[in-house]
Amino acid sequence: MSDFQLYLQLGFQHITDVNGYDHILFVIALCAVYRPSDWKKLAVLVTAFTLGHSVTLALATLQIITYRTEVIEFLIPITIFLTCVLNFFHKSVDNTRFQKEKSSSLRYPMAMAFGLIHGMGFSNYLRSLLGKEESLLNPLLAFNVGLELGQLLIVMFTLLISFLMLEVFRVKKHDWNLILSGMVAGVALTLIASAEYFQELMGNK
Repeated sequence: MSDFQLYLQLGFQHITDVNGYDHILFVIALCAVYRPSDWKKLAVLVTAFTLGHSVTLALATLQIITYRTEVIEFLIPITIFLTCVLNFFHKSVDNTRFQKEKSSSLRYPMAMAFGLIHGMGFSNYLRSLLGKEESLLNPLLAFNVGLELGQLLIVMFTLLISFLMLEVFRVKKHDWNLILSGMVAGVALTLIASAEYFQELMGNK
């Protein structure tokens, strides 16, 4: 296996690892307002997220920027919660499978901006893998491609669940968005409340 394939596999495994479910939750939150027929829009949206986290992943891995890990671990669930809040204001017209969702244009820059935060969350893991690699370009590229492929797999799985809910169980699209976004928001709030930096802000540490 080449180094490129190795880091691609590691990136894929990292984003799909249930132990790192905060990133998975963010991708699910991005998907919540969309129908299976909107997969092209979602692919672009997830790619915007990838572009965002690619920038800070590279800068943090190269140690061009530094940050407090506990602050990033606090900010990541906030990005998830804010995405869910935006979802709550989304209105679906009907439950027709061929209907296209008209989503806010704010979602694309928001996904890219939040990607900047998530990139710093990925960097600690990647930095621990790189060790004494002479060249960082190929590992960074491969890791990002692996992350993107993993994110697209999460999108496909989420859209499959949405298809079953909308077409088999006949749940209204607006209701399904509220259910899915509400569940993700609830977990995000739990992560925020348990974050070390939040405890520090509350004077518990």
